[in-house]
Amino acid sequence: MKKGWSPETWVSLRPFGLGLQKPNNFLEVFRAIGENADNLEYAWRILRDGVCDGCALGTRGLRDWTIEGIHLCNIRLRLLRLNTMGPLKAEVLRNVEDLRSRSSAELRVLGRLPYPMRRRRGEAGFPRIRWDEALDRIAWRLCKTPPEKMGFYLTSRGTPNETYYVVQKAVRALGSNNIDNAARICHSPSTVALKAALGVAATTCSYRDLIGTDLVVFFGSNPAVNQPVMMKYLYYAKKAGTQVVCVNPYLEPAMRHYWVPSDPESALFGTKITDRFFQVQPGGDSAFIAGTLKHLIEQGWLNQAFIAEHTEGFEALADEVKQTPWEALEGLSGLSRAEMLEFALLLAKAERAVLVWSMGITQHRSGEESVQSIINLGLARGYLGREGCGLMPIRGHSGVQGGAEMGAYATVFPGGLPINAETAAALEKAWGFAVPSQPGLTVTEMLEGGLEVLWSVGGNFLETLPSPAQAEAHLAQVPLRVHQDIVLSSQMLVEPAEEVILLPATTRYEIPGGCSETTTERRVVFSPEIPGPRLPEARWEGQVFQEVVARMCRPELAEKVRFADTAAVRAEIARVVPLYDGIQHLKARGDAFQYGGPHLCPGGVCPTPSGRARFLPVALPQSSVPEGAFRLVTRRGKQFNSMVHEATDPINGAPREAVLMNPSDLEKLGLKPGQPVWLHNPFGTLAGRVFAAEVRPGSLQVHWPEGNVLVDPRLRSSQAKIPAYKEAYVYIHTQPPAQGPHPNPAAAD
Repeated sequence: MKKGWSPETWVSLRPFGLGLQKPNNFLEVFRAIGENADNLEYAWRILRDGVCDGCALGTRGLRDWTIEGIHLCNIRLRLLRLNTMGPLKAEVLRNVEDLRSRSSAELRVLGRLPYPMRRRRGEAGFPRIRWDEALDRIAWRLCKTPPEKMGFYLTSRGTPNETYYVVQKAVRALGSNNIDNAARICHSPSTVALKAALGVAATTCSYRDLIGTDLVVFFGSNPAVNQPVMMKYLYYAKKAGTQVVCVNPYLEPAMRHYWVPSDPESALFGTKITDRFFQVQPGGDSAFIAGTLKHLIEQGWLNQAFIAEHTEGFEALADEVKQTPWEALEGLSGLSRAEMLEFALLLAKAERAVLVWSMGITQHRSGEESVQSIINLGLARGYLGREGCGLMPIRGHSGVQGGAEMGAYATVFPGGLPINAETAAALEKAWGFAVPSQPGLTVTEMLEGGLEVLWSVGGNFLETLPSPAQAEAHLAQVPLRVHQDIVLSSQMLVEPAEEVILLPATTRYEIPGGCSETTTERRVVFSPEIPGPRLPEARWEGQVFQEVVARMCRPELAEKVRFADTAAVRAEIARVVPLYDGIQHLKARGDAFQYGGPHLCPGGVCPTPSGRARFLPVALPQSSVPEGAFRLVTRRGKQFNSMVHEATDPINGAPREAVLMNPSDLEKLGLKPGQPVWLHNPFGTLAGRVFAAEVRPGSLQVHWPEGNVLVDPRLRSSQAKIPAYKEAYVYIHTQPPAQGPHPNPAAAD
């Protein structure tokens, strides 16, 4: 890496980018101090000793395993208050009508859930109940409920491996595979495609491979917003001579220029990050990659030795690509043959490269195919199993990678094993009780399937699922809903069909004995219990599930799912999930190991039956829109997942109601920036204001979760069943449409 400063990478000579549209990362520090002033010592201990409960890059206190220096991103600072706030006042929940008009942010700041509460149909609010009463009631209801009529869901923010493992084991002890987690709506297509092509289901490289490699490509990914610590890696990568390319419908401003607050040079003058944007049409990534492969094949720019020695299926893929006309590839991708050649040339010159992708790729009905396209591209150039090379589905939450690998999924067991008779029998032998051998329901299928009991650990279906009105209608039909969380959410306030029970949870840092998380680079990290104030009645979710099973009508199961502490959970994980061997030794701050080593598929040898990676042909999605309609993509702003932190995005100045539109489309429609508009389609209507932005012509971008009202709730990917949040179309109206799409939300099914 180049020593000293690099003026050629500077954005501006204005110190700290004064006057430019950009986040003020230093202000975030002072904001965090003010928000946590009543518990400042505890907040500092969390930052100094804890593992970040935000994105999945992973830390040990304020440092990581990739580069020297302090790591403290604004997402972690914004999430800090969730861990330090005191309990809400009891009178707040006496009448929920007073809360329905409040935003999620306004509900969160009311304080932590202090004790169990229950609301029955017809009651105005949530009276307090004892833990024993709550657990007895839940256990009695589960005893009466067929396994196929119960459903369980876990969020991913701050949820550790131990929680996922204990909960999924308890659910299977109840005879159900109806368990799902937030990884479903993020990277489940990545898991499916990687497993099919490489025999692994995780990032194949390490963060260190980003720094000094020849090329890093981001497909449908915006780490500047979602994983800001990575921008420091990219700053060092630029100083090491790495080229950065983005393939995205929006020329994301922070991916063009970024100010890394913890480095003096970047903090003062900013850093030019992306060398080249390829502004692909929404959903056109597979066609763009197919065109790139077509050039690589025609020009002889393939890694022929790698293909011959370490892959299979290339000829079928090559035949398909050769037979696809350029006109079709240009029409579907929105980019020209010449632009595809330019990208192919960048790859041809890059002996080493890391290909990164995120939800701009996965959240389509063709999510698995789009991921496979990226894998095909990486294999064609041999970017696998060696230093400076890799395929990286970058995770957005600290619990996503571990959630899938612990088996908190309707479609896989621990270790990512498929659910079938053989794998169920193996688990039955390990656990000592019968394990269901049929795949369960994903969360969207649960809500549509007439559940009798729904237990949600965190999350908020009214914000994370398409069609919030439909999600609310489904929730209102479930006889017993259990919501276990640290704070209030709007889904808790949905009218009970019969009863709703609220249970107070612990934060990651309160779990007795500590816990662990798995990062994007497969590093399993120990997060110690942090000494500090406690809510007397908050309980770890894993403990609560153990206690419910102990109360069930099958008492012989109680000891089968009982763990003395989280260390015992880690010991069993090591036995049941072989790739996690080593987790049993984690017990102190800083303890960690990277399963699989720095690179999966070392030397190009994959854990497939043949030892070879698989090229797979990809059917290009035909994503036409009706005449006069615009393609619609949902995006993040100043937020973490659905937790909105600011009404205005400091990166582009867009408010939450912004409809981002290309200036040429504004001019064509005669619209002025800031003008009110209504976006409408068969699924909903969204009021907003148009703002000029460098988005792909013919497309619009709106914030998520607000844009969920416009997403087709039935449109999901074929295998992972991920909702198509990035695949919708809308018509623009300058006056409110005459009628809403579905007077009865449940009828939208």
